Amino acid sequence: MFLAKAFGRTFFAAAARSKHCSTTAAAAGGSVVHNPLPDFFEADRSLENDKPVVYGRSWKASELRLKSWDDLHKLWYVLLKEKNMLMTQRQMLHSQNLRFHNPERLPKVRKSMCRIKHVLTERAIEEPDPRRSAEMKKMINGL
Repeated sequence: MFLAKAFGRTFFAAAARSKHCSTTAAAAGGSVVHNPLPDFFEADRSLENDKPVVYGRSWKASELRLKSWDDLHKLWYVLLKEKNMLMTQRQMLHSQNLRFHNPERLPKVRKSMCRIKHVLTERAIEEPDPRRSAEMKKMINGL
């Protein structure tokens, strides 16, 4: 019971701070509701711009080796969110018989994610403590 209350407060506080929250009036007063669905779609570009949009490149392993464990963890989830958004958009457009713009973005994201796993595996192999190394490898394989 205590954990449910503590975690409930934590999640409610995090939801209240979120940028994408919208406030709706409910029967029991006001409540904060987060609609995650727009996160699965790219923001619409203006039709006035005829210039093709240029997207970035994938991360290099040498760049990733310079990052901390926490930074790689955060980057992994940013890339995972991007991958989910691209795959959702691709599927939606495919179901409407429309062309998926910039299909080269998905392989860039996948390549970056693969390189993050590679860098983390290198770090796990170099770990002198075999127990910690095994835990790290298990965590990496779960990604």
